[in-house]
Amino acid sequence: MSEKLAASSEEGPAGTFDGVEERERDKILEASAVLGSEAEVAHYGYVQRGLKSRHVQFIALGGTIGTGLFLGIGKALTKAGPLSVLLGYTFTGIAVFGMMQCLGEMATWLPLTGAIPQFCARYVDEALGFAVGWNNWYSNSITICAEISAAAVVIGYWEGAQDTNVAVWITVILAVIVFLNIFAVAIYGEAEFVFASVKIVTIVGLLLMAFIVDLGGNPKRERIGFWYWQHPGAMKEYNAVGDLGRFLGLFSTLINASFSYSGVEVVAVAAGEAENPRKNIPKAVRRVFWRILFFYVLGALAIGVLVSSDDPHLLSAQENGAPGAAQSPWVIGIQNAGITVLPSIINAVILSSASSSGNAFLYTSSRYLYALAQNRQAPRFFLTCSKRGVPYYAVGVSAAIGLLTYLSVDKDGGAAKAFQWFQNLTTIAALFTWCSILVAYLRFYKALEAQGINRDTLIFKSPFQPYTAWASLIYFSIIILFNGFAVFIDGNWNATDFVISYIGIPVFFGLFFGWKFIKGTKWKSPLEADLQTGKAELDAEDAHWPDQKPRNALERFWFWLA
Repeated sequence: MSEKLAASSEEGPAGTFDGVEERERDKILEASAVLGSEAEVAHYGYVQRGLKSRHVQFIALGGTIGTGLFLGIGKALTKAGPLSVLLGYTFTGIAVFGMMQCLGEMATWLPLTGAIPQFCARYVDEALGFAVGWNNWYSNSITICAEISAAAVVIGYWEGAQDTNVAVWITVILAVIVFLNIFAVAIYGEAEFVFASVKIVTIVGLLLMAFIVDLGGNPKRERIGFWYWQHPGAMKEYNAVGDLGRFLGLFSTLINASFSYSGVEVVAVAAGEAENPRKNIPKAVRRVFWRILFFYVLGALAIGVLVSSDDPHLLSAQENGAPGAAQSPWVIGIQNAGITVLPSIINAVILSSASSSGNAFLYTSSRYLYALAQNRQAPRFFLTCSKRGVPYYAVGVSAAIGLLTYLSVDKDGGAAKAFQWFQNLTTIAALFTWCSILVAYLRFYKALEAQGINRDTLIFKSPFQPYTAWASLIYFSIIILFNGFAVFIDGNWNATDFVISYIGIPVFFGLFFGWKFIKGTKWKSPLEADLQTGKAELDAEDAHWPDQKPRNALERFWFWLA
C-alpha cells in the first residue's frame, strides 16, 4: 500500500511527474547543459525554479516600479506640460512594449537565468554579452542605492522621523531587501507579489479618484475637466519659443519616460527561476501592455488633469527638494481638491514602491552577475548557489554596492557629490540594455531563418517582425544620441551636464571593444548562433509541469489573473 502511495505521489495528471526526484532530475539535466557538466553542477549547485505563476505575473505588472511614477513624472509635467507628458509616455510605452515582445520570444525559446547577457553572447558577439552584462550589473546595483536613498528620504515626510539620522533608515531598508533575496527566490517572489499588489490597488484607486475629482466629485464641488490643458496650456515651451520649444519639451519627456520604464525587462531575467516558464513568461510579457497602459499612460493623463504644470506648490517642492509625498503631483492634486486624508497613504505607497524597487534591482543585479559567470566573463565562484538555489556570492557583492548609499547622508558634502556621480554613470544604461536586446533579437530572427526553424512553430511568436524590432531600436537610439540636446542650445552649454548625458556611451563601447580586443571575439553569423544548448533539456522539462485546470468561476478568474 505504501509503495502505491509513493508511486501515486510521483505521478501527476495526464502522465506528468511532479515528484521531488523527477524535479531534481530535471534540474540536474538543465543545469548540466547550461554549465557544461554534472561535475560543475555538483561543485557550484544551480538556481531553482521557485517563482510561481502569480509571482511572475505580478512582477510583470508591478516589479521595479519605484519612485519615478509617483515623483519623477512631476518634473516632466512642470517642464513640458500635460499633453507632452501623455504623448511622451505613450510613444515610449509603445517602443518598450515592442522591445518586450522581442525579449519574450527569446526568453520563451530559452528561459535562462539572467537571460539578456546570454542572448547577446549566443546570437551576436560574446563582447556584446560582456558589455551589456557588466553595464546592467553596475546600473542595477547603483539603482539599489538610489531607491534606498529615496525610501529613506520619503520616511522624513512624517513628523518625528526628521529627528532620526537618515543612515538608520538606510540600514533598515538595506537589511530588509538583503533578507528578501538571500534565503530563497520564493521569498523574493512573495515580497514582490505583495508589493506589486499594493501598487496595483493604489494606481487603480488613484485613477478612479482622479476621474471622480475631475468631474466635480470633490469637497469643493468644482469640475476641473481639462482646464489645466488650457491654463497654462497643453504643451510648454522648453529652451526655445514657438513650435520648436514645444517639440523640445515633448522630446524631454521621452528621456524622463525612458527612466521611468527602466527595469521592465525583469520578467526575462527571472525566466530561469520561473515554474513552467514556457507558459508563464509569454503570459507575463503580454501583461506588460496593461502595466504600460494603466500605470503610465492613464497615470500621465490623470496627473495632467489633476494638477497644473505651473502649480506653485509643485514647483516649490521640487526646488526645495521636499521629502516624499510633498513632491508628488498626485498628492498636490489631491490637496488642491480639498482632500486631506490621502497624502500620508500615498507617502506610504511611495515608500513601499521604493523599497520594492530596491528589492527587485538587487535580484536583477545578482542574476546579471550570475549570467556573466555562466558566460565565463565573471569569476566562476559567482555561480555558487545555496541548497535553495540562491547565488549568494552574487547577491552579497551586489548588496555590498548598496553600502554606497551612506555617501548620500550628508546632502551638501563631497561624499554626496561622489554618490551623484556614481548615479550619473547609469543615465542611459537602460536604453543600451533595450538596444542590445533588440540587436540580439534581430540576430535571433536571422538565426531561426538560417537554421531552418519556422517561427510559426514557436510557443510565443511576436507580431510584425522584424519591423517591430527595427522601429524600437531606431527610437531608443535617437533618444541615446539626443538625450543631452539641451546643452547644445545656444547659451546652455554646461560641461557637467554634457558628461552626465553622454558618459554612458564611451563606458558601454569601452566594455564592448575592450573584451573584443582582449579575447578576439567575432560577430556570429546566423548559422553560428547557438540556439540549441540547453533547449532539449528545457523541452523535456515542459512535459513534467502539471496542467492546472480551473474547477469553478473563481479559480478561472484567479488563473487568468495570476
